[in-house]
Amino acid sequence: METFDCHIETERLIIRPLQKSDYSNWLKEFNRRNPSRHKYDKGKIDMSECTNEWFCQLVDKHQELAFNDEAHVFGVFRKIDGTHLGMVDFSTLARNTFQWGRVGYTIHNQYWQRGYGKEAVQASLTIAFNELHFHRIEAHINVDNISSTRLAEKVGLKYECTRKEFIYENEKWTDQLIYYCNFE
Repeated sequence: METFDCHIETERLIIRPLQKSDYSNWLKEFNRRNPSRHKYDKGKIDMSECTNEWFCQLVDKHQELAFNDEAHVFGVFRKIDGTHLGMVDFSTLARNTFQWGRVGYTIHNQYWQRGYGKEAVQASLTIAFNELHFHRIEAHINVDNISSTRLAEKVGLKYECTRKEFIYENEKWTDQLIYYCNFE
């Protein structure tokens, strides 16, 4: 299978697809996570099933999703030492006359409050528009997820609407705030 290799660098970060050689760094940072700070922070996660073989299959799955233009998943790494800080992903919602995608983002909670999320999402939007050729990117955010809303606003996404009963999670339909930006 052909590999997908869009990447971008900022002053402090390298944002690129995960590679199989990232396993120990990726696992180390998940294992270093702090306890949960709020309901949208998973905090410490049981990583016992995340073996090297499992991770290699995950990397292959990410490559397949990118090759099929279903989703594009990027690891966020600190440039100075290569530390895995989190992830940014884009899901393709519609192509053809829409060129429409959704952004998701997470930074390990031990690295919060340092501007990494803002820097990573801003740079990743450059990939979304210039490399993946989306025209519109949306963030779908739970109405009470204040941290995610703040980040969306900091990177320049604009509030559009609240979609009622938009996503099924935790055994019920929940509302989502829709933030967006267009390629300009």
